[in-house]
Amino acid sequence: MSIRALLAAIVAVLAAGAVRAQTPVRIGVLNDRSGVYADISGEGSVVAARMAVEDFKAAEKGLKVEIVSADHQNKPDVGASLARRWFDRDGVDAIFDVPTSSVALAVNEVARERNKVLVDSSAGIADLTGTRCSPNTVHWTFDTVALANGTAGAMVKRGGDTWFFLTADYAFGEAVQRDAAALIARRGGRVLGAVRAPFPASDVTPLLRLAQGSGAKVIGLANAGGDTIAAIRQAAKLDLARSGQALAGLLIFSSDIHALTTRVAQGLVLTEPFYWDLNDATRAFSDRFAERFGGRMPTSAQAGVYAGVIHYLKAVEALKSAGDGAQVVAKMKELPTDDPLFGKGTIRPDGRKIHDMYLFEVKKPGESKGEWDLYKTLATIPGAEAFRPMSEGGCPLVGAEALGRGDVVRLDRATP
Repeated sequence: MSIRALLAAIVAVLAAGAVRAQTPVRIGVLNDRSGVYADISGEGSVVAARMAVEDFKAAEKGLKVEIVSADHQNKPDVGASLARRWFDRDGVDAIFDVPTSSVALAVNEVARERNKVLVDSSAGIADLTGTRCSPNTVHWTFDTVALANGTAGAMVKRGGDTWFFLTADYAFGEAVQRDAAALIARRGGRVLGAVRAPFPASDVTPLLRLAQGSGAKVIGLANAGGDTIAAIRQAAKLDLARSGQALAGLLIFSSDIHALTTRVAQGLVLTEPFYWDLNDATRAFSDRFAERFGGRMPTSAQAGVYAGVIHYLKAVEALKSAGDGAQVVAKMKELPTDDPLFGKGTIRPDGRKIHDMYLFEVKKPGESKGEWDLYKTLATIPGAEAFRPMSEGGCPLVGAEALGRGDVVRLDRATP
């Protein structure tokens, strides 16, 4: 064999080894791409996932990452069916995003059954890290307890001690009403009533009139996305403020306020874990995101996809495999979290990602300097205070796993 042929053979062997060293990873972004939550997650979450893969430099670290996406139509059966197909036939290792709590709960079970990974950044139901917790699931961005602690807590502190809820008739609506009502009662307030709204609901004016007639100081909107936008617009037409009543949006995204405009939403108090204009790092990411996504700034759900994908890839890189979902999630819990959007944090044994939450107020039109200049910060809520203590969630993983990792489960702490 000539020297040239020998060198060619060596190069071929090395190249083959490099190919073999690439760990294949397939990520599925599952969300609402055509309905009331499309602006919250939708294609923007796919953009965020791709940015995470690029920023992580996955290929340089031996990971061959592919991203697929699908629309679950806000239907649990559709979401579960897509998850099974992805896991069983299409080689997907992990599912991200998944707005709509009922869909998230369904996909949560499929991920456990198939020993795959779910990192949820868009559903709110705190049961994902409570009674329905799973060794295969991480709940990243927010939940109903944190939203209640932030917005409901602030409203009661301001004197809003009587409430009436307009609640979307599905899992998230029920959960956020439950958690907000519990906090209101602990703070000495009262819930005067509640009414269920169909999902989706284009006209809730008759229900808002019921709330108006209750005399409650605060009307709590236990809904999200397009339903929340419609309710706030219709409430503005009823001029609830004139009768001394305030609206509390228990799940609001910056995309909702952008759609409403500050003229309509001014003064609304809300809680989010991310806002594009928080600091230099969030602004830098958001500017890049906007360049790729038609000038739109990212929502907290989309930011959660970005941060969650980066941390997931860190775990896969450490294990050099994406095959065992429970093992990957265990590694995600073991590694401290650190990304430019949520900063440093942790993932608890129950799967709850811990980071600060922020209490915002929507700016008045005269205070806003541009179409995405929407919020002013009222308070920073430390993660340890925002989220429910593990000891109160009822997660069956907490005892054995927490003791195994040496974590302290605090039994003496009440939710603020």
